[in-house]
Amino acid sequence: MAKIKVKQVKSSIKRPGNQKKTLAALGLRRIGQVVEHEDTPNIIGMINTVKHLVTTEESK
Repeated sequence: MAKIKVKQVKSSIKRPGNQKKTLAALGLRRIGQVVEHEDTPNIIGMINTVKHLVTTEESK
């Protein structure tokens, strides 16, 4: 499977609890942090939940 790099670009302060929990589930704790995940439907759904807080790019 392909890999996706996810980078947090905005803060989770004053966001609903489900968005904070989604960022934590993705492994993101601070702005500028980058994590790498498999390109699965579960991960894509999580990214779509917080798409306004993160950026993504495909990894090789």
